[in-house]
Amino acid sequence: MRFLTTAFTAVLAAGVTFGVSTTDGKAYEVVDGSKILVWGGRTPVSNFDPHQRFDAPHHVFQSAIYEPLVKYKGNPSEIVPWLAESWEMNDDATEWTFKLDPRAKFQNGDPVDAAAVKYSFARALKINKAVAWMLSGNLKEENIEVVDPSTVRFNFDVPSPSFIGYLPWWMIVNPKQVAEHEVDGDLGQAWMMTDTAGSGPFRVKQFRPDAVYQLEALDDYWRGWPQGDKHLGGVIYQVIREPSAQRTALMTKQADIVEGLTTADYQQVANVPGIVIENNVGSSPFAIKFNYQDGPTKDVNLRKAIAYAFDYEALPELYAGDATLMTSPFPSVLKGHVEIDGFPRRDLEKAKEYLAKTEWADGGLELEYVHQQGNDETRRVGLILLNSLKDLGIDVRITPLLWANMVANAQSIETAADMTGLFMATYTSDPDSAATQYHKSAWGQWFGVSHYDNPEVFDLIEKGRKTAAWDERAPIYAEIQEKITADQPELFGYTPNVRLAHRDYVKGYEYTSIKMSGFADFGSLWIED
Repeated sequence: MRFLTTAFTAVLAAGVTFGVSTTDGKAYEVVDGSKILVWGGRTPVSNFDPHQRFDAPHHVFQSAIYEPLVKYKGNPSEIVPWLAESWEMNDDATEWTFKLDPRAKFQNGDPVDAAAVKYSFARALKINKAVAWMLSGNLKEENIEVVDPSTVRFNFDVPSPSFIGYLPWWMIVNPKQVAEHEVDGDLGQAWMMTDTAGSGPFRVKQFRPDAVYQLEALDDYWRGWPQGDKHLGGVIYQVIREPSAQRTALMTKQADIVEGLTTADYQQVANVPGIVIENNVGSSPFAIKFNYQDGPTKDVNLRKAIAYAFDYEALPELYAGDATLMTSPFPSVLKGHVEIDGFPRRDLEKAKEYLAKTEWADGGLELEYVHQQGNDETRRVGLILLNSLKDLGIDVRITPLLWANMVANAQSIETAADMTGLFMATYTSDPDSAATQYHKSAWGQWFGVSHYDNPEVFDLIEKGRKTAAWDERAPIYAEIQEKITADQPELFGYTPNVRLAHRDYVKGYEYTSIKMSGFADFGSLWIED
């Protein structure tokens, strides 16, 4: 398969990341009769290894290359079989047994067997990055049992009712391929950054860091293609860092699909013939996470003052009304969500009362707010924050950073900003999905940037994970939400709708509510023109 047209390569050499249309003024290319979709994304993808990186832009690619035992599908999302064709849990949720689909095979033809499943989970736990935080507290390698080549069993020392809800994020890799490229006991991490060992419908064709990436489809994909021969022949991912440039690329037919546009951009492209806007109620809340352990924001009274000074009503306006304010630390789509009485809303008198309890009773301090470069909504939240805190005599320094730098800064208390604006993905419909970001195991991860520290909450989170009966779990999660609200480790914001724009010839988009924002399943798409 040809990677890029000569013209497109020339454009890249000139420092421009727009694609070159080779199909009658459209972005997609046709190679040997197959159509290659052009996706315009803002964030570079630096690592294809699903056990090393875990965030929205990486997950889009990892999900095309690798597969889990089960997947989330639909809205509301349900767990469906994938590499596993069936499963069962014992009465006290200490044993989960999965039967693998006998058709499943890796891209090199090796079967996906129970040994590969055990290896993949063990590898993720040993590397201790990406998804490891989800299960590292109660899953042990020695408790993963290969019953026979097609059966794998996970044994737990304590009830683990939420276990299956995390499995859609745990990708299975080919142990033989990884072992062949292991260097000095690195579990193949260096090789897996740019090469792949998965069972998914796409494999990496080209990797050009910070510029463009290409996937190519497998015609003999083991599950078959739901759209038949109309399936994509591949995907070209162009890095387009600014939303305005993404909008232009879509409108001028230099990209087939884009995500992450501003509200104004979505409104503009919605009026363009031939463009479709997907708009669905979201499940990924935005919050301003305070540095809980260092700097001025380690003072709970300052955190409370900021929370009550903030103009929450301005938030939905960022999305022309396509957003909902949070009423709890947990998003409303989660089982066990409770609305907290007295949840912070703008109350300037109360804000001043809290500020008076700090060493900055008259203001006179400057705080840093960090947000992702190129994300206009998070930038505008910073402006709302800046204007809100003027009433307290607090200045806000707004700092845009590349996502990679935000992730790096989040790794330690010393480098984390006073305030960091982040969208949090909802990983399962189980309340543990939201609770995990408030556990100490999240420290060092981007979603744990606050380094929230409350041993009582840690214990409750662990108790909730280990309790099998829902009528016993529900009050635990209600208490967790109350305690987190009292500690104010973040300014609880809003949940925006999930929006994505594409040309009308792109078909097959399916919204899945339990996914990271901006996700699209390349395997379900096709181009009909």
